[in-house]
Amino acid sequence: MSVQPQEEGMKMRMGKPLRVILKTLGVIAIVIVLFLAIVFIVDKVAGKSEQGKIKPYGQFVTVDGKKMNVLIQGKGQETVVLLPGYGTAAPALDFKLLIDELSPYYKVVAIEPFGYGLSDETEKERTTENMVNEFHETLQQLHITRYTLMGHSIAGLYGVEYVNKYPDEVKAFVGIDSSVPTQPGMDVKFPLTMFKFLKQSGLQRFLVNVGSDPYASLLFDDKTKEQMKMIMNKNANNNTILNEMKNISSNFKGAQNLTFPKNLPLLLFVQANNTDVEGWIPLHEGQIKDSVHGKVITMDGSHYLHHTKFKEIAESVREFKEAIK
Repeated sequence: MSVQPQEEGMKMRMGKPLRVILKTLGVIAIVIVLFLAIVFIVDKVAGKSEQGKIKPYGQFVTVDGKKMNVLIQGKGQETVVLLPGYGTAAPALDFKLLIDELSPYYKVVAIEPFGYGLSDETEKERTTENMVNEFHETLQQLHITRYTLMGHSIAGLYGVEYVNKYPDEVKAFVGIDSSVPTQPGMDVKFPLTMFKFLKQSGLQRFLVNVGSDPYASLLFDDKTKEQMKMIMNKNANNNTILNEMKNISSNFKGAQNLTFPKNLPLLLFVQANNTDVEGWIPLHEGQIKDSVHGKVITMDGSHYLHHTKFKEIAESVREFKEAIK
């Protein structure tokens, strides 16, 4: 009695599900490849189209042979220099609501670091030292020698280095939920390869488009919102910003022992409900404890306090500057 036909039948029955699985996997692979190809092409086409739609603002200053974009608004006797938080795609536009409140009283200078806004990219390492030197050179080119330095988020890290390096130029420092050198959790290693892939593949734009609109509920006009979205698509995870991300851990480590000079007036606006960083408010209170004129103001809102609390921030800045005259 031969069992060969039975064995062959069993093999055929076992082989059929396997073929179905392989075919299914093949179809899925094809769908994924087609999806990525479409996303890549859409990103390239949209990016090229948006290049012609981005409207110039501010003025260019040459630093290290490259163009740094700077927006200057207002003609006040005193100058306020604004520095953005990490990854803010279009800083001068992102600060617009606050600039509009400050500019009737001050000359407001919003610097867009390399890789941000309309500024060029750079291959120079994004160390605190290099960035501080670039900010200073920008102001030198503009013949601005006395000013209040005002920074959001990571600008608190760059700011503490800046005021120690140029103490005769900075009249006061104002932080908008600014970083503190000793804040915990900054020794993290970021997935740079993944972020680079998102940028190069076009998935960055796709994720932005399918996600919620970060500007929808804010008081920016529609044209400004549109411009910020296009510049975000252009700048998000570019090589310069990723290099800054790579240096974040070492930049924080290098600033561990830095403090603000005791004779420098400090005004720190701090998010009241920050649950991400342990001891967020006490960290800022520690920064002002030895200051001759230091003040912490807590505010309810997101990390980008200047998006919703711009009127309160501007008013408090004016009161603070009057008090330190």
